[in-house]
Amino acid sequence: MVKTDLIIVGGKRKTSIAKAHIKEGKGIITINKVPYTTLHDFHRLSIEEPIRIAKSILGEIKYDIHVKVTGGGNESRIEASRLAIARALVKKSKSEKLKKAMSDYDKYLLVADTRRKEAYKPGDSKARSKRQKSYR
Repeated sequence: MVKTDLIIVGGKRKTSIAKAHIKEGKGIITINKVPYTTLHDFHRLSIEEPIRIAKSILGEIKYDIHVKVTGGGNESRIEASRLAIARALVKKSKSEKLKKAMSDYDKYLLVADTRRKEAYKPGDSKARSKRQKSYR
């Protein structure tokens, strides 16, 4: 049986869940089987942040990263993918210097943002306080 050095890491944001598969390779990064370079500029730059930090610490990156994202909207999918990629790079490289550099740059590169939509309150159609009455 052939052992591959495949590492699978997850990331979450709101209702989006991303799984990143990282292994030795040519440096190809895809999100849902599409190269990340085809994304809009702001989303592409957001995905590139952990990659650029890793390049500055480790030098050239020779890992193939394939991310599969489900659920949520476009923005939360990008954030979940970014989190999964950053965690995958740290786990694969086993570098404390990289981990510190990423957490210094942005806390949410390695730690999931746990904010969720607030629950609706009983007897009301909204999450916040009850509606006011104009009489009495």
